[in-house]
Amino acid sequence: MKVYLYIKRLFDVIISLLGLIVLSPLFLIVSLLIKLDSKGPVFFEQERLGYNGEVFTMYKFRTMVDGAPNMGSGLFTNEMDPRITKLGRLLRKTSLDELPQLINVLWGDMSLVGPRPPVPCHPYRYEDYSDEQKLRFTVLPGITGYAQVKGRNK
Repeated sequence: MKVYLYIKRLFDVIISLLGLIVLSPLFLIVSLLIKLDSKGPVFFEQERLGYNGEVFTMYKFRTMVDGAPNMGSGLFTNEMDPRITKLGRLLRKTSLDELPQLINVLWGDMSLVGPRPPVPCHPYRYEDYSDEQKLRFTVLPGITGYAQVKGRNK
């Protein structure tokens, strides 16, 4: 099992580093477009629950107006949410907003494949998950995994 985890981590580091290098021109273009599209930072930072229920900061390209989690429906969004920027709609549709999570993979907070990391207070606080539900926290959360195969946001 340790050999598997070592190989998986090595794979994550190599692929995320290569991805960040190869995609750096795209990161620059998307960053400039975000700055031209709306006021606020390029990246959206959000606390998430990771391995063993530890909280980490997950990075995404910002697709909503600055301060959106403190407006309207808070964490909850839908396709027609007025807080989503014009560019944000495209980034979400193409999942390009997820690319900065390669940084989380490189740092070891996430893996390329694994369960999606929930926010610390939704749907539960870590302490409130059942023992069975806590099994998802025995591995690193991932950029992609079962949730994406079964249907996003379902």
